[in-house]
Amino acid sequence: MKRIALAALISVFAMGAALAQAPAPDSCEAKAVSKEGKPLAGAAKTAFVKKCKRDACSPKAVSSEGKPLAGAAKKSFMTKCETAAAGACNATWGAQETTPDST
Repeated sequence: MKRIALAALISVFAMGAALAQAPAPDSCEAKAVSKEGKPLAGAAKTAFVKKCKRDACSPKAVSSEGKPLAGAAKKSFMTKCETAAAGACNATWGAQETTPDST
């Protein structure tokens, strides 16, 4: 009985580790597939993921007043947003970038 319980426990941990390594279904990594449905690799995957992250962050690059960011503020926001884990941007970054006296 103990062996069965131990085997079940080990298999649950193994499945959890395997599922944790899979990309999130809404991430740019998961969306990187060709027209035939095969996963992209190499330069094609790199270019796709970079464009996907840029496209996900661009609409969120707005100031606290609702105006689009420009110049250094936009570049800084886009850099932070694109390096975020899932390519998801945090809307509060735009407000932080536009206030020059923030510490």
